[in-house]
Amino acid sequence: MSQDNQDQFDFDSPEADDAPDQPSTHEPVGNARAPLARSYENWFLEYASYVILDRAVPNVYDGLKPVQRRILHSLRELDDGRYNKVANVVGHSMRYHPHGDASIYAAMVGMGQRNLLIDTQGNWGNTLTGDGAAAARYIEARLSPFAREVAFNPKTTQWQLSYDGRNREPTHLPVKFPLLLAEGCEGIAVGLACKILPHNFNEIIDAAIYYLNGDEFELYPDFETGGIADFSSYNDGLRGGKVLIRAVIEIQSKYQIVIREIPFGCTTGSLIDSILAANSKGKVKIKKVEDNTADKAEIVITLPPGSDAQATIDALYVFSDCQVSISPNSCIIENDTPIFVGVSDILRRSADNVKALLKRELEIRLAELEEKWHFDSLERIFIEERIYRRIEECETWEAVISEIHKGLEPFKDRLKREVTDDDVARLTEIRIKRISKYNSFKANEEIKKTEKEMRKTRSNLRSLIKYATAYFQDLKDKYGEGRERRTRIESFETIKASEVALPTQKLYVNREDGFIGFSLKKDELVGECSQLDDVIAFCADGTVRVSRAADKVFMGKDILHVAVWKKGDEETIYDMVYRDGARGDSYAKRFIVNAVTRDKVYELTRGTKGSKVHYFRANPDGATRPIKVRLTPTCSARIKEFDYDFGELAVKSRSSKGNRLTKYAIKTVRAHFNTELEE
Repeated sequence: MSQDNQDQFDFDSPEADDAPDQPSTHEPVGNARAPLARSYENWFLEYASYVILDRAVPNVYDGLKPVQRRILHSLRELDDGRYNKVANVVGHSMRYHPHGDASIYAAMVGMGQRNLLIDTQGNWGNTLTGDGAAAARYIEARLSPFAREVAFNPKTTQWQLSYDGRNREPTHLPVKFPLLLAEGCEGIAVGLACKILPHNFNEIIDAAIYYLNGDEFELYPDFETGGIADFSSYNDGLRGGKVLIRAVIEIQSKYQIVIREIPFGCTTGSLIDSILAANSKGKVKIKKVEDNTADKAEIVITLPPGSDAQATIDALYVFSDCQVSISPNSCIIENDTPIFVGVSDILRRSADNVKALLKRELEIRLAELEEKWHFDSLERIFIEERIYRRIEECETWEAVISEIHKGLEPFKDRLKREVTDDDVARLTEIRIKRISKYNSFKANEEIKKTEKEMRKTRSNLRSLIKYATAYFQDLKDKYGEGRERRTRIESFETIKASEVALPTQKLYVNREDGFIGFSLKKDELVGECSQLDDVIAFCADGTVRVSRAADKVFMGKDILHVAVWKKGDEETIYDMVYRDGARGDSYAKRFIVNAVTRDKVYELTRGTKGSKVHYFRANPDGATRPIKVRLTPTCSARIKEFDYDFGELAVKSRSSKGNRLTKYAIKTVRAHFNTELEE
């Protein structure tokens, strides 16, 4: 039984139970013969294909998703020059888009807010503040002059039946502009996503002209919200690229800064929320935030006294949405297949498509002109040579056609193609009034005008690239004013969070139990630090550990020294005297700690069990101080007390053994401004 026949088999019939089992290339799951189980095998694939092709990913030929294409088609059908209620447009679009009015309305608002294809009237929301548009019954729209010029031509449009078969809709609009790059697009499908960032109108046209002329070009996004962007990792908009966008922040006074432009994808509301969240977490210090946004963004931030405005700006870039990272993912539909191509390739494909559409329009126009020239010439011969008189005695239609053909026969060499019966039929439709008032001079002038236009059209076809570049330049001249680049292109220096984090937390230590943290408020105060700071702790057993500051962290018992630590610190020099093992020799060493793994315990001694630190000192300035060593009275050494200068030691790494100080037991080691450590 073939698969097609098996699909049509009646499983409710008795014959179904007797049907032989078919060999399978895979292990059936459950009742694989059930019709519902077989349907599930294809339904998900069909759904995935539908979402990819008809919902989430734009088509490269016109740069539109189906809902956008249907909205524009509806606006074209309703277009009489006046505004239409959006509710009316949405309802009309549902003739072609069977997915509810909410999705159509949302897509139409997005198109209107981009201010390219739709001319809007009423409250269409505010992309800066995030305020939504008014209800569809209150706002109005019509096609923009740009859309009328570039998006429609019934003569070059391919049509298909709508979902219910009652109407015709375009498979693609003949858009003569790289619309996808100008509008941008974002969508999530099954198994893939699309995120194409918007680009500058004038730069797109310049790039298309460069490409058509064989020159190199570069394209970078441009955002309506402005801002500053770093495109060094843009990767031509392909997956794996990254764009960093910063708000434009100005210092207005000593304790006041103003955000003038916000990053793409943010609203002033979401940006303020992120700033307040950073303030509540102690990462920035903010006294007051005011949102004065109207046509342009303006967020006034007042700082508390003693604040550094530039340091606060750097902190805002790190800890709030004043800097955002966007990962583009350029995915398009081409020949009913999703493909991943860069924005440069999209520009090339779009420019080639525009050139092909222009060529097709010229060919259609030339054919129309040739047809007009042919009939005008035929009409002139028919009237001037009085061929119409030959049909006065004809009694049948066939005789009329035959007689006119005979009358035209001597003059057919003046024409450029054969005279058909349809041509003759058109001649018989000429009214007597037109024949009686026929002006040969005007007719000749009209024919010459047509011939001139034909020569121009043929010239444009021969110089198609020149014609296409002139077309693009004309678009720029007519619609490019006021569409200058808004987003500044810069290369950002990386701002480390640990360097700009404000020391807003108080750090405490419990030396005996070995804990540090912000919550140990009953214990010894170490100082102020930020939540991103690392803390280093040295313990009496000769170990050292670095951990991130937190509410409570165990560092090791009997902490001798604790401080905020910076990675790569080579300025702080540590002096230490330790005993190797329970009864071993004592050693002195000078060392630095400049590279460690967080939360890993390191040995500063030789690691012998029972080792103990006699003396420890941290020298942030790198200076050394002499120490006084006192041995135990019962030891056999002749000299029981002596001085030692750490300046005689070379500074080495934390893992160095050090120099032997004495083989006798030490009672105390003293130094000025240092705690005495006794056995």
